[in-house]
Amino acid sequence: MDIIFMGTPSYATTIFRKLLEERFNIVALYTQPDKKVGRKQILTPPDIKQYVINNNLDIEIYQPNSLKQADVIETLKNIDPDMIIVAAYGQILPKEVLDIAPCVNLHASLLPKYRGASPIQQSLLNMDRYTGVTAMNMDVGLDSGDILGYSYVEISKQMVVEELFNHLSDAAADLTVKIIKNYHNIEPKKQNLSLVSHCPKIKKTDGLISFDKSKQVYSKYQAYKSWPDIYLESGLKIKECSLNETQSSNRAGEILDIKKDHIVVGCKKGSLNIYKVQPQSKKAMDVVDYIRGKRLQLNDIIV
Repeated sequence: MDIIFMGTPSYATTIFRKLLEERFNIVALYTQPDKKVGRKQILTPPDIKQYVINNNLDIEIYQPNSLKQADVIETLKNIDPDMIIVAAYGQILPKEVLDIAPCVNLHASLLPKYRGASPIQQSLLNMDRYTGVTAMNMDVGLDSGDILGYSYVEISKQMVVEELFNHLSDAAADLTVKIIKNYHNIEPKKQNLSLVSHCPKIKKTDGLISFDKSKQVYSKYQAYKSWPDIYLESGLKIKECSLNETQSSNRAGEILDIKKDHIVVGCKKGSLNIYKVQPQSKKAMDVVDYIRGKRLQLNDIIV
């Protein structure tokens, strides 16, 4: 079976690597164009392209700006794959591409829950106990295709987005192997439209917090730890924190206790343990050093 793989971040790389280990015949890789990254705007390849380069893999790499271009579609037709595997590619596949071969997408939620761009973060924001990966036949809708299989992942109370991301990547890799090997014996199932929910692309402003409810603030921290982080109106980022409790009533942002390696900060409901912060345009630092520099004491409001 000749397979085209379409993917961009490390989630896709984990699946891609598993398929290579299982000796599937990947005839081409499609990924997003290189992007300028950081303050110095260094042109950087996607994670999956870098993996191919680092391992000297003899796989043709394509990085079109769009799959809708006539020459791009013609190239795909000429490759003539038996299957196209898609994992966090970052582009919509037009009908002309979907018609070339079966297109199987590995979406990081239990569809029809959390269709859209940020399913991993959404499961943490909603404090779900379980999430997972769905393999589906792609159609022209957004994550609306018929379901081929699921893989479930339990979310622990302290799990942050990077850890969950890694668990889901591994689950997706194993699921992909099973789906490819059994594809022609699987009877796809329609999604239950009454259970559909959507999640949008994350914006930097989503990380803004006020010390309202400690449980909600902590779930934001879990979801946004990689990006955009959680931060106060002043721009101060909370880089490391944990949930202390959820029942007390306090002034929002009040320093309730100062420990050796952290402080306890009150929310209107509950409190948080804060370990590290990052002031604007500065490096992350221990929160105890930060409050000393700001001359903040017990009962002061952290800013």
